[in-house]
Amino acid sequence: MVLLFFKILGGEASKNFARSDISFGFGWLGDPPGFSIREGIDLQPNSGIRALAVGGLNTLRVAFSGIVAATLLGTVIGVARLSKNFIVSKLASFYIETIRNVPLLLQMFFWQVLLQSRSSLTEESVGTKLFDVSNKGIASTWVFPSTGFWPWLLIMIGGYYLARKVARTRRKYQEDTGEDGHPGLFGFLTILGVAIVGWFVHPLLSFLSILWDGIGNLIGAVPAASVSLLIAGLAVAVAAIWIKRFLDTKRTPAGLGKLTDDDIFRMIFAGVSALVIVWIAFKVGGAIINKPDGTDASVAAVLRDGLANIFYWFGDKFTGEAGSPLAISRPVVEVRGTGGFIQYGTTGILATVAFASVWIAVTLYTAAFIAEIIRGGILAVAKGQTEASQALGLRRSQYLRLIVLPQAFRIILPPLGNQYLNLAKNTSLGTALAFGEIVAVGSTLMNQTGQSLPIVLVWMAFYLTLSLSLSGVVNYYNRRMALVER
Repeated sequence: MVLLFFKILGGEASKNFARSDISFGFGWLGDPPGFSIREGIDLQPNSGIRALAVGGLNTLRVAFSGIVAATLLGTVIGVARLSKNFIVSKLASFYIETIRNVPLLLQMFFWQVLLQSRSSLTEESVGTKLFDVSNKGIASTWVFPSTGFWPWLLIMIGGYYLARKVARTRRKYQEDTGEDGHPGLFGFLTILGVAIVGWFVHPLLSFLSILWDGIGNLIGAVPAASVSLLIAGLAVAVAAIWIKRFLDTKRTPAGLGKLTDDDIFRMIFAGVSALVIVWIAFKVGGAIINKPDGTDASVAAVLRDGLANIFYWFGDKFTGEAGSPLAISRPVVEVRGTGGFIQYGTTGILATVAFASVWIAVTLYTAAFIAEIIRGGILAVAKGQTEASQALGLRRSQYLRLIVLPQAFRIILPPLGNQYLNLAKNTSLGTALAFGEIVAVGSTLMNQTGQSLPIVLVWMAFYLTLSLSLSGVVNYYNRRMALVER
């Protein structure tokens, strides 16, 4: 019924477009956008799809960093709300009640005005800084990847799994002997040792450059017509594997268990989703678009070349050059151009006024809601758990960290996921502050190309993917932390 509804809706929309002489298509993705973006990985994008990618990445920067900061801040404030210290408790309550009851957009404007009221950069400001705040934004010293970072990161990933194995071994030793095995300390020392060794030996992984380039060549040799077939086959295979595993979970020693209507719907949804992906793969994969270099290519060919370029990029990073994997970069205030404009340089990290205003506002706003979720989760843990912890002589910080919070997170995670989704979607309010997130960039493209519906569809696809990804991660950890009952 849903597919039929969208088919009818699409047919009516197509007729209305034809009647109004309005074109519908995605050819604008390869055309120059005709405008610049104030911040991001590319200030002068050469195509519509590149402009949307810059806006999408700006959205993700705010969303993911804001989620981490809001979670930490909300946890601290939620615990402070339950403090026996009258001043701490009331300050936390004041923060929560104030921030939650002031509209988010108004908070964004407040932080924008506050930052813009800072002093301007002057000739006295010229020079290298450690940290600086002005009406141009917030500049800070930062650590950036340098030569040899990616080989070193690969070594660190191996070190992480080695540290987990060492910690597991020490934990088993502790369980067998009753002596403190210090699993956390041994795990930390293991990954620290791997990091130090990898800092010096990472050039030895230069042979992987041949492997990355070889994979890129293999992908680039795949015919464009086969890309759609591979995507379709992968979608069908994933759906079939998921349905098989789902049925296995319902199987009992006596045979297949009884399936509920919800179980049947899940399997149908997985199958229909695979068919939709198959249809999109063949329908969209053969569409011809104009690439930024002026040549025409199918969407399937663009996807193939893009995937191959990722492996070529990795091949360039594993060159075996010696050097520090990480580099410290400090911000610089410099004079630019013949007009003598004083600006921040390209070193260090700079949060523009728009970015900082949006980030601070959504972080503080979401943290207030997370604080109440944390408080409710802690109060939901049986009081006897706290009393037993105190009877054992544990300090407040210890029983909160070791006993109360691990149990509370089973209650906290579902509503916490909702707040993550709210934060991600609230970043779209940044368009009111001229922040170059995906909605603002899409609105400008809409004015330039007149393609309203395709751009709205891109927005919907972006936020749907982001929301489903966040929900999937939260649901995964929610299942991991759930109590297993007989």
